[in-house]
Amino acid sequence: MFGIGFPELLLILALALIVIGPKRLPDIARALGRGFTEFKRATDELKSSFNEEVRQADIRDEIMGKGKMTPPDPSYDPYQNANDEKITSADLPPGVVDKDGPPPIVSINRDKPDDAADASEADTSPPAEEEPRNDG
Repeated sequence: MFGIGFPELLLILALALIVIGPKRLPDIARALGRGFTEFKRATDELKSSFNEEVRQADIRDEIMGKGKMTPPDPSYDPYQNANDEKITSADLPPGVVDKDGPPPIVSINRDKPDDAADASEADTSPPAEEEPRNDG
């Protein structure tokens, strides 16, 4: 560790014991240990956040590389075969109207409630008009 052997380490500890004193040496050693632990924790956190950013950048580059879109060839006509197949009215499913055929016939009966299915029960008379009010 830093090129310090065992004899040099003993000399440093002996000087620290003489300079600092036997009463304060354990407190200082404890504070140094906490400082080194905090330094190691911060270093590990920095390494992990750096590795996470590198991993996210790699994933982003991979996604962007696969997701590149190229514009279609300008000479390509997506509707080139649109007029080749003629669909007749007989080919259409029921309820679908051909654009060239007659419009669909839709009847709306607003007087008849939705749950009344019998036509004999419905009132065929026009709705009654309200009399104008005279508030004057």
